[in-house]
This record gives sequence, C-alpha cells and structure tokens, in this order.
Amino acid sequence: MISNPLLKNIIAVCAGIILGSVVNMALVFAGYSIIPLPNGTKNLPLNDAILLFQPKHFLFPFLAHAIGTLMGAFITAYIAFNHQLKFALAIGIVFLFGGILEVVNLKAPVWFKFSDVILAYIPMAFLGYFLASKLKFRD
Repeated sequence: MISNPLLKNIIAVCAGIILGSVVNMALVFAGYSIIPLPNGTKNLPLNDAILLFQPKHFLFPFLAHAIGTLMGAFITAYIAFNHQLKFALAIGIVFLFGGILEVVNLKAPVWFKFSDVILAYIPMAFLGYFLASKLKFRD
C-alpha cells in the first residue's frame, strides 16, 4: 500500500491516462470489426476516408472517446489519495485537449465535432468521479 499522498496521486493520474487511452484504442479497433469502414477507404489517409463515412461510422469513435475518458477518470478518482474530483477532471481535460486537436485536424462533420467535444470528455470525467466516489466511499 502506498502511503505517500503525492506519489499515490501521481500514480492515479498516470493510471487514468494509460487506462483511458487503452480503452479508447480498443474501442476504436473493435468498432472497425463491428461497423466496417466504407469500401474504398482502406488505403486512403483518414482525412480523405472520413469524407466517405456515414453517421454509423462515427458511433465507435464517439464511444471510444466517452468511455475511455470515463474509465480514465474513474480509475484516477478511485486511486487518488485526495482531490478526487480535481484529478478526475484533469483526466477529462487531458482527453478533451486530444479531442480538440482531433476535431480541428479532421474533416469530420460539424455535428460529430460538437457532440464529441461537448459530451465525450468533461461530462464523462464527472460521471467517472461520481461512480468512483460511490464505490470507494460506500458503507
């Protein structure tokens, strides 16, 4: 058991970023097998392929961003020694920053860009904190 609060908080944030990233990538790759990419996109750069996407092709990227952030914030809040909400929100901000970089650089539809940035990061970080606090502090 780690008794140093600073070390425990650092480990919590690192674990949240790593777990959230792994979950994110796993869901993106799982999504390709569940909802295959459109024909003709296999050898195209993503920015060209995305122009051929239908709304269904954006489902798993959105879920990957939302659930990755949720899991990262959850594990961070669960492990952190103190300031659980602040650290969970920090995870949300880290993933939000990545999401903003993504939507700025990709030619995705505006509806996806807005829904992804507004719904997938900070709200999921709050939910991760809430779930972790219910589990961690229950009687």
